Amino acid sequence: MAAYGLYTHIASNRRRSVLLLAGLFVLVYVMVFAGALLAEAIGDPDRTVNAYLAAAWRDLLVALPFATAGAALWIAIAWRFNGKLIDLVTGAHGVTRQEQPKLYNLLENLCISRGIAMPKLKILETDALNAYASGLNDRQYSITVTTGLVNALTDQEIEAVLGHELTHIRNGDVRMMIIAVVIAGVVGFFAELFFRLFLNNGWRMGGGRGSSSGDSRRSGGGGGGGGAIVVIVIAAALIALAWLLSQVIRFSLSRAREYLADAGSVELTKNPDAMISALRKIEGRGELPPATSSVMELCVDNPRDSFADLFATHPAIDKRIAALIEFAGGHDPGPLTLPPRADETAGGTDADAPSANAGPWGLHPDDPRFERLPPKYREAFKQWQKQFPNGPWGLR
Repeated sequence: MAAYGLYTHIASNRRRSVLLLAGLFVLVYVMVFAGALLAEAIGDPDRTVNAYLAAAWRDLLVALPFATAGAALWIAIAWRFNGKLIDLVTGAHGVTRQEQPKLYNLLENLCISRGIAMPKLKILETDALNAYASGLNDRQYSITVTTGLVNALTDQEIEAVLGHELTHIRNGDVRMMIIAVVIAGVVGFFAELFFRLFLNNGWRMGGGRGSSSGDSRRSGGGGGGGGAIVVIVIAAALIALAWLLSQVIRFSLSRAREYLADAGSVELTKNPDAMISALRKIEGRGELPPATSSVMELCVDNPRDSFADLFATHPAIDKRIAALIEFAGGHDPGPLTLPPRADETAGGTDADAPSANAGPWGLHPDDPRFERLPPKYREAFKQWQKQFPNGPWGLR
């Protein structure tokens, strides 16, 4: 029954991808129709509402081939260069087996165990703990892991994260999410374009045409500007609705897929504890400053989620762990504090290490914060103080 559910999800994602692509063209046509209404109202503000609607419909039919070609070109560019564009934003780069043998072998073993084509492996140089998958087909699929995650997680936890991202690829989640991002990008671009054109050009009640033609329309029962106001409101509502729908599509696709990817990772690794502890370590430490919100939606965890989960793209870590414990077993260690990195220990910059502003040693043994240090650091601190009683500069 589980296998049936998995393959049903994969087939459903494929159907959704086709529907999303079709929906993209529909939203683009709505945007073009709204733009035609704005253009007619700005160019000739003295007609009736029905006249504006009829003129905008004729404009849409004329612009239909160009709008279709533009949307198709946008999709083609995204289809061909989506991976490179994401790498350009984040700064990730590909690695070979020689450069990352442990990481490469972990991913390769997971792929071999399920007969899955191995995606490209990439590294993002940052202390943040996160990972994401990208690509639209077997030739493009890639998994990007941060150096912070590689350094902070155990081999079993890294394997669980790789299994999570591999499940996203296997289920078709990555393809669907990138298509949804493309839709939001197209609609957002046209929405901003139309609003900027309208605001920059302005709209004047009765301006733009000769007074004689305006007088003849008013004498013939024209709208006198009232019709233009109505169609501008309609156009603005259509643009806002198209933008809102594109955002709803993005948010509605993200949440359920994370639960399935967590479960898929456990299926691949047979180790629910590793997935749970990996989530605990990643929790709150996954912010990628150069990444856009669209890229963050692809990550294992998105720390930018807010509004009490109203617009969250990921379920809360606690909910994901609760689901794993309920359906896969395992143990929740609770929130985890990561040990300080070697450079932080030497420089005294870790949150639990001495403050850099408390003198050359960071803090004095009499300071209450000294007792919060791990025993080995307290002992090392005392040894250093005995060896250099006057500090590294020769005086206190």
